[in-house]
Amino acid sequence: IQAALLRAVRYSSTLDIFEKERRAIRLMLLYNGYPSTYIDIHFGKFFGNAISQSSMIPFINNENQFSIMRSRLLHQPSVKERETQHRIAAVRLNEETKDTNDKEKRTTITTIQKQKKANKFENTLFLHYTHEKRFHSMKREIHKIFSETFQGTLAMDLRLIVGHRNHRNTGHELIQKRPHSSLLKPTLLPNTIKQKHKRRLVN
Repeated sequence: IQAALLRAVRYSSTLDIFEKERRAIRLMLLYNGYPSTYIDIHFGKFFGNAISQSSMIPFINNENQFSIMRSRLLHQPSVKERETQHRIAAVRLNEETKDTNDKEKRTTITTIQKQKKANKFENTLFLHYTHEKRFHSMKREIHKIFSETFQGTLAMDLRLIVGHRNHRNTGHELIQKRPHSSLLKPTLLPNTIKQKHKRRLVN
């Protein structure tokens, strides 16, 4: 109710327009089954001192009272604005807690890393090639080219390890493993399953 009245005050530029909006809100609430005493209580809470307390139905006496009330209510945040403020505050709180958790995680990670043993392959570069008889001197040549190319650079701090993979022969390439047995079985159609079931029942 208060949100509807606040919207009506914000959208109405004159007292007459606001009175029409107020009546429409009241009628809508009555049509929806709200008792008039309940509506009067909420209207009274909203209008506060700006309404005439002598009347049972809350209304504003003159245009001046309406403009004073309107200027006062325009500076108050709406329901949506309040919700967004609450969301922003919640997000900020989450970010602050997340930042503190991240800092704690970083400190624990650094302590764990310090406690761990140093990786022996940390500054190592691995090169692999497929082994063939003609490449028997390949390792020596790669080491020579590497040292000539990267002489006097930071790359020389890396340890170069040249290895080879065995060449897969054509027989091995052509032979494949047999697929799983579930893939080899033909899938039965629903009709054939029903027919087989009927035959079993008959027999």
